[in-house]
Amino acid sequence: MRVTAERDRCVGSGQCALLSPEVFDQDDDGLVVVLREEPAEELRGEVLQAADLCPARSIRVHG
Repeated sequence: MRVTAERDRCVGSGQCALLSPEVFDQDDDGLVVVLREEPAEELRGEVLQAADLCPARSIRVHG
């Protein structure tokens, strides 16, 4: 699995960082930062939930 984020679409809700803090964080402007582009498989559920709950749909999970 590979995770990407379109920072120009991010609205800074922070749901991703709350749901999967090992994979996502926010910068000083509140925008998404992907900490692990290829997270461990056991994190798949929380990563998919973070992508699903992103109000801007800025998170993509590949594979």
